[in-house]
This record gives sequence, C-alpha cells and structure tokens, in this order.
Amino acid sequence: MERSISGEKNTNNIEMKDERLLAEVAIFEESSSVVIKIRRKLPDFLNSVKLKYVKLGYGYSCNPATLILFFLGLPLFIATSAQLRRLAYKVDVFALFSDNYLRMTQTALLLDTATVLVGLFVLVFLLAIYWAKSPYPVYLVDFACYKPEDERKLSIEGFLKMTEETGSFEDESIQFQKKIARRSGLGDETYFAKGITSSPPNLSMREARLEAESVMFGAMDSLFKKTGIKPEDIGILIVNCSLFNPTPSLSSMIVNHYKLRTDIKSYNLGGMGCSAGLISIDLAQHLLQANPNTCAIVVSTENITLNWYFGNDRSMLLCNCIFRMGGAAVLLSNRGGDRGRAKYRLAHTVRTHKGADDNSYNCVYQREDDKGSVGVSLARELMAVAGDALKTNITTLGPLVLPFSEQLMFLATLIRRKVLGAKVRPYIPDFKLAFEHFCIHAGGRAVLDAVQKNLDLGEWHMEPSRMTLHRFGNTSSSSLWYELAYTEAKGRVMKGDRVWQIAFGSGFKCNSAVWRALRKIPAKECEGNPWFDCVDKYPVEVHAE
Repeated sequence: MERSISGEKNTNNIEMKDERLLAEVAIFEESSSVVIKIRRKLPDFLNSVKLKYVKLGYGYSCNPATLILFFLGLPLFIATSAQLRRLAYKVDVFALFSDNYLRMTQTALLLDTATVLVGLFVLVFLLAIYWAKSPYPVYLVDFACYKPEDERKLSIEGFLKMTEETGSFEDESIQFQKKIARRSGLGDETYFAKGITSSPPNLSMREARLEAESVMFGAMDSLFKKTGIKPEDIGILIVNCSLFNPTPSLSSMIVNHYKLRTDIKSYNLGGMGCSAGLISIDLAQHLLQANPNTCAIVVSTENITLNWYFGNDRSMLLCNCIFRMGGAAVLLSNRGGDRGRAKYRLAHTVRTHKGADDNSYNCVYQREDDKGSVGVSLARELMAVAGDALKTNITTLGPLVLPFSEQLMFLATLIRRKVLGAKVRPYIPDFKLAFEHFCIHAGGRAVLDAVQKNLDLGEWHMEPSRMTLHRFGNTSSSSLWYELAYTEAKGRVMKGDRVWQIAFGSGFKCNSAVWRALRKIPAKECEGNPWFDCVDKYPVEVHAE
C-alpha cells in the first residue's frame, strides 16, 4: 500500500482554494495494468449543498397537527379572549343603566356568552385533535452490548499469524493485510468467531449459527437482566444482520429460544449494511407509534463466520482486516409508565438512500472474484459516495436540530450563493451547538478522520468512536451502541444531553438518529456495560505504523 499526494481543485465557480493533501490507498494488481485506488478522505462535501434537501429537512420539522393548531387555534384563542374581556366589562357596568338598556345589554350578553362557549368548544376540539394526532413518544429504556469470552480475543499479530497459516493467501496479499491491519486503528483485544480461528478454519453453517446464537442471546440475556422485562412483554422484535440470513430467520431463532408471544410482530432485515441498526430503530419507531402500550426489542449484529474472504482480490481483503464479532440489543417502549426509568427519548430519525445512482449502488458489493471466492468488494468511489450521502443526510437533519441562529446564517449564505450567485464561502453550521455527544459508525480510521475534519469535531467528541474501533473493531450496525456505552461508562451523559448517532451502509445509505437524555446516567449504573471493567484504561493513543 502506498500513499500518494495530489492537489485538489474546486470545480465550482467559486474562488480557488488552497491545495489539499489527499492520502490514498493504492492497490496494484500485478496481472494487469489496472490501478484501484480507495480514497481515504471524504470530499469537502459542505461546499455544495442542494436546496431540495434543506427544504426536505424543514418539511420533516413541520408537524401537520401543529400547523392546524397554530393557524386555526391561535386566532380562535385571541377572539375568545377578546370576547371574555368584553363580557367582563359589560357585567361590571350594566347595572348603571335604565331598565330598557339593561334588557338590551342582557340580550347582548347572552349572545356573547354563546359565542364564548362555542369558541371554547372549538378550541378544546382542536386541542383534542392535536393530542390524538401527535405520535406516541418512543423511549429507549436500556440497551446491552455483547462482550465475548476472553478466549475469543485475538491480537493484530495473532490475526496476521492466522492469516499466514491458512495457506490461502499469496505473499502479496499477506503483506497487504499486514499494512492495512497495522494502520486500521484496531487494537489487540478485538474478538473473532470460533469458526474463523479454528485450525483449519471451520466455516460451516453450524458454526455461523453458533456465532449468531452466542451474540444475540448474550446481548438479550444481558438486556433482560438489566431491565427486568419478561419475554412475554415484548410485542415487537426487529433483527438486522446484513450478510447471514438463514432459514428459519434470526428473528425466528430468538422467538424460539425465548418462547415469545404468538402474536409478536417480528421482522428480519438483511443485506442492508452497517447502517441497518438505525433503519431498525426507525422501523421500531413507526411500529410503536401505531401500536400503543407496547415494547419493542431491536437486535443489531453481523455474522463473520461464513463471510470471511479467502481470496486475493485486495478490494475484498479490507473487510477481513477491520470486521469483528459483536452485537447489541435495544429495548424501546411507548408506555408512559416506562418514561421514569428510560434513559433516552427518540427525537428524530433521518434516512438517506443513494441507491438510484449506479456508483453509489455498486461501491460496496458482495460478489465472486475471478476464482469464485465470495467477498464484499469496496470500490474506489467509496469515500466520495460516503461524502455525498453524508452531505445529504446532515443537510436534511440540520433544520431539525440546529439552533435558529445557525440556521439563519446557513440559509443566508446559501441563498447568496445559490440564488444571487455571490462568490462567497459556504457557512458550515456548528453541529457542536446541536449535540453534546457524537456516535459515528466505527467503519475505519480514515472515515473517522474525514468526518471529524468536515464537521470540525474535537478529539473528545471523536473519542467514543475511535476507542470503539480500537477495542472492538468494526462490529457493523452494533458499533453505535458500543460507542454510546463508552460515553455512559465515562459518566458523561447528563439530563437533557443530545446524542447524534450516524452510520453508513451499502446501498449506499447514510442514516441518523437523535436521542435526548431523560436523566443523568452515572457511571456506576453501567454494570453490564462492555466497558465496565476496562473504561479506566481509555482513551489510549492509537498509532499507525
């Protein structure tokens, strides 16, 4: 792997920018003259913002019930208040006049009283409609992350030794994996499935099922213990695992193991990549808003036993170097009685799907190599595609979460550039004013570096993501929950804090979820947290060789 330096020009009709350093991973195939490059840096996506996504964000922020109440209820409230004031005035003065005038005034009072009563009735009716149309709040009661047994740990050197001993890789592929593994940001305590570390590797359906069972049941057992909830209380079950989808499904595996209700609404999401965890949260939100007095469990995991790549296509070998064993279970509820013990309330979910574009669709693609070995290929356009998806997602999210002052500055600059054609630099909103905590999918060190730079985040904000990558590796859709668990274990979550979870996935997708803490979460509450026995050792400095 080589690093190449190239200057980057702005193709917009804006003033020329300073040249920027661009690090790339160059992968050379000796058998051909083709050079595959995977950019390790997101493009400066905030320099081009589309107005349609800003409008989409403001559309999400406008609740129809709120608009009806505002435009009909507010004028009615003002008119009713005026009538009440007029009525009070007449009651005070009518006794001062003659009998004739008194009768006329009493008649007018009767009319005014009827008007007031009708106005109050209509106002109460509108408030009732507003209350009925308002969605049920969705509470995150608690969550649990699976922590495998210590015997499943494997250091970087152990991983490289295992790679050599399999005899499946050419020398060039082994050297390539050594460079990637040592620069990936992963530490020496990540976990591998038993089928992969066996000698020889035992990549069978049975081992894959055993991995799925240990991860899912381990996370759910911990969740049941932490919350005290019983299996019969669960009305909705959603499981997401991208690459392993057996029959019966993983969700059926859970239903069978815990003997869940016969009327449970169960869903199994497959092939949706590392962002599927937030898709599951969004699905659970909609189901909970349609089913009152219900609890839902979301299980997010990935299975690596049957998806370990034993070929020499370097665009596929990257996944071997960063993906590790892990999973999480999340308990959600819309029951009012659960608010007192819940940790967070779900504020917003925003989903972005770029699959209509061919480059986006093909940039993370499961396929066979030239020798028939199946793997997940990462295309050279991956970072550019991720940047475009992230740009769209945060542009849509901005109107929902940013302070009014930031929105005003952003819109003013955007209008000057897009409408008036002024050659001014775009205003980059400060998302640190909207969120106290950031959980960015630990997909790799390069992605975290690029997101940190583009959003102007500090090391403290990036710490949960970087330490999760170092300690647990890329656990796919569950990595966001290991990051939130780290934040809790450090005792950083205070009442009212806002948490932004953002993840990328094949398709190509970028999804966000925003949570608001309902109470302070002391570090001592975090027993059962995967960081509980080691969080004092973190943060650690991560070196790339």
